[in-house]
Amino acid sequence: MTRRQPYIAGVDEAGRGPLAGPVVAAAVVLGTTRVAGLGDSKTKTARQRAALYAAIMQEACAVAIGCADVQEIDTLNIHHASLLAMQRAIAGLRIVPDTVLVDGKFCPELPCPTRAIVRGDASEPAISAASIIAKVHRDRLMDALHCAYPAYGFDRHKGYPTAAHLRVLAAVGVCNEHRRSFAPVRRALTLNSLR
Repeated sequence: MTRRQPYIAGVDEAGRGPLAGPVVAAAVVLGTTRVAGLGDSKTKTARQRAALYAAIMQEACAVAIGCADVQEIDTLNIHHASLLAMQRAIAGLRIVPDTVLVDGKFCPELPCPTRAIVRGDASEPAISAASIIAKVHRDRLMDALHCAYPAYGFDRHKGYPTAAHLRVLAAVGVCNEHRRSFAPVRRALTLNSLR
């Protein structure tokens, strides 16, 4: 009987830095699949990411997404919320991985061997694939939030602290999707309470 190849899951997150919206993690098991053009999602255009997302979803052995919402981010802090989202992504895989490779310096607690790889999204195909899935999924969530809160421009900046976003925060105040534990949001809350 031939021994199967070990299942290696790559894990990455998107959305640590924004002032609003969830942090999203993805876990991807590529197996023997090769997806052309993989790499760090930050180096790809939105169109390239969308094409890669479709290819990964079609070709990968398993894909799962985990999120931590704004309340969890504010309660736990962004670091622990990111690890929680990663745990949820791994738990959602239909294949139990033998090893998990995580982008960055820290690993979530998992019931299998786990290794953190700095800049892993640029060097490990499974992490690169997870990077693409997490980024595209989160961008789509922020596009949906834009429909609920059009004043903030979430469809453009995805919740990141751009000059335009900070101006709207100062003028309009915060919405339910803003992370109150983040300094610019706290400042906006204070400013609006003084008016």
